[in-house]
Amino acid sequence: MEKVKIEEIQSTAKKQRIATHTHIKGLGLEPTGIPIPLAAGFVGQLEAREAAGLVVDMIKQKKMAGKALLLAGPPGTGKTALALGISQELGSKVPFCPMVGSEVYSSEVKKTEVLMENFRRAIGLRIKETKDVYEGEVTELSPEETESLTGGYGKSISHVIIGLKTVKGTKQLKLDPTIYDALIKEKVAVGDVIYIEANSGAVKRVGRSDAFATEFDLEAEEYVPLPKGEVHKKKEIVQDVTLQDLDAANAQPQGGQDILSLMGQMMKPRKTEITDKLRQEINKRSNSIGTDMPSPHGVPIDLLDRLVIIRTQIYNPSEMIQIIAIRAQVEELTVDEDCLVLLGEIGQRTSLRHAVQLLSPASIVAKMNGRDSICKADIEEVTSLYLDAKSSAKLLHEQQEKYIS
Repeated sequence: MEKVKIEEIQSTAKKQRIATHTHIKGLGLEPTGIPIPLAAGFVGQLEAREAAGLVVDMIKQKKMAGKALLLAGPPGTGKTALALGISQELGSKVPFCPMVGSEVYSSEVKKTEVLMENFRRAIGLRIKETKDVYEGEVTELSPEETESLTGGYGKSISHVIIGLKTVKGTKQLKLDPTIYDALIKEKVAVGDVIYIEANSGAVKRVGRSDAFATEFDLEAEEYVPLPKGEVHKKKEIVQDVTLQDLDAANAQPQGGQDILSLMGQMMKPRKTEITDKLRQEINKRSNSIGTDMPSPHGVPIDLLDRLVIIRTQIYNPSEMIQIIAIRAQVEELTVDEDCLVLLGEIGQRTSLRHAVQLLSPASIVAKMNGRDSICKADIEEVTSLYLDAKSSAKLLHEQQEKYIS
């Protein structure tokens, strides 16, 4: 009897990239603002988390404008985690702009320009407009072709027939070919819910109609209900942008219009500095159209006097072990108890960052030795291979005569 061949289908779901603070989901506070000892990825830092919770409330009540927050403490005490926790509590509509020193020093433009860009990227605008739109679920999408006007054998799109359906009815529209380009850019297909701005022809894909939702979908998709009302309607459009988005959209490209200049710009795109004049104009427009700014308005000159300062404390050994255990769980690594204790000791002696960074190489060593679980011997092996920052600085000091000063 012939053996039936059965193969397991591998999941097409993309594995999420694990970053340094992927485990942080918020500040881990009770509804009353009291910190929970172990919650939302946080361990300890109770006073700092409670203080951060009050800052979140201040921002939500729009009482933080003109002020700034400074997180102060030794390295590896959760300052970045606190900042991310505040961002998570405020939600995705409030812009969060992380940056590192290398961005400032390795950029082609001036350091002050890089800082200004990041400040403006962190200032959000919520623009509300009532627009004339056509909205509904796409029931038909048929491009109509015609002979090319430029000659040759090619054909061009003369117009597009699209059908839109709402709870109240359906409509068939004949659209300009430029709107077809926008439909392709948004990857619109039959079954998607979209709206088209009547004046500009701008297309926005809202999501997939929930009528197409099944339990067998392999790819993650955002399903939305069938729109109510008529296909042609007045709709309040809310757009969340930053001042930097507006700056970049209004900045004119630099350089000549001849072929060589254009080719040079295409082959080597350069970072264009946005002028102060343009920024002032954007600020005026933002104030005149009645925008809602959900984040602080920038950093004043007398910064120190206006800072709200939160202090973080060094973690104790048990807290370090708990944090390392959480990181191992996030990275889907199995670590035994002895190994966690050793990593906690390494963290106390060097830094929490260094202890956490040993997890990934240790897991590779464990697999090379035919084990799924990381043991104490794996940690000891990778510890002998990698120096921490303190040991590296000590070695450099002891052997400084061997290096060029």
